[in-house]
Amino acid sequence: MSSRVRSWDTDVLPDYQRHTLALGRDPDGEGDLVATIVRRGRPQPDARHAVLLVHGFTDYFFHTELADHLATRGFAFYALDLHKCGRSRRGAQTPHFTTDLTRYDRELEHALEIIGEETDGAAVVVVGHSAGGLIVSLWLDRLRRRGMTERLGVAGLVLNSPWLDLQGPALLRSPVSSAALGAVSRLGKRRIVRSPNPGGGYGATLHRDFGGEFDYDLEWKPVGGFPVTAGWIRAIRRGHARLHRGLDVGVPNLILRSDHSVREAPDPATMQRGDAVLDVAHIARWAGCIGNRSTIVPIADAKHDVFLSLAEPRRAAYGELDRWLDWYLAELPVTTQRSERG
Repeated sequence: MSSRVRSWDTDVLPDYQRHTLALGRDPDGEGDLVATIVRRGRPQPDARHAVLLVHGFTDYFFHTELADHLATRGFAFYALDLHKCGRSRRGAQTPHFTTDLTRYDRELEHALEIIGEETDGAAVVVVGHSAGGLIVSLWLDRLRRRGMTERLGVAGLVLNSPWLDLQGPALLRSPVSSAALGAVSRLGKRRIVRSPNPGGGYGATLHRDFGGEFDYDLEWKPVGGFPVTAGWIRAIRRGHARLHRGLDVGVPNLILRSDHSVREAPDPATMQRGDAVLDVAHIARWAGCIGNRSTIVPIADAKHDVFLSLAEPRRAAYGELDRWLDWYLAELPVTTQRSERG
């Protein structure tokens, strides 16, 4: 399949390029939307396998260590900054804001088409973290029901601490709470229901300026997080409800999580070992709703993003990823070239 001529610009990350996807007017009334696909290195037309990584809330793609690791396994690497996130936020747009998670489908599928063009039909493993894990799971279920999974080249899924239920007291997950959230959203979908953590919270365990190991743009990923709005969390809760009824993502999947949760605290040291964002018991409870062949692995002492953990649990996370990839590469045939699928 011949590639379309696309404009790739130099990215903020050395040796990466990015391409902007125009998405038209925002149904939520915040101007024109764009998404950004980021590519490691140059096109790899002979690549048989590729990765598409999707970030979570208060996040964007910056984790070149993970990209490098996947590249050593033979995967052409791509990541997507969803609209209003990271590289894709424009002007005064509300960070990460949407009232309907299905609106991400178009940019996700556009990204798959670009990967297919540049690799001439590589088999794609989708990787989703936190809210991104929820988004891609729901999307892949819809993709399967449309009969498009194989045609678009998706062959595997890796979920990194996917957000499968609302953390906190059980009262927050009750029908009464959901009804109240809907009422608040109708009064103002951009009304803030949770403010950023002034002490930094989980983010303070990550960034080098606060004693962590990683460097990233604090405008795109603020240490205290972005405000949570009523319309966005209502969309997330609708996504949770759909997932709890059971999905079938259509492909084998690996689900990684920490083995325990920890409370957010003023002292980052107390949050270095454990998930300070989600209740891992919820991930354990609902992981069976992802569908197809699931491999579920808790990582001792891992953080919310298992690949941003301290050195020992991070090595364990990469080890589990490699074991699953060994199986994936050995057991699953490379998908037929897209040009032959029609």
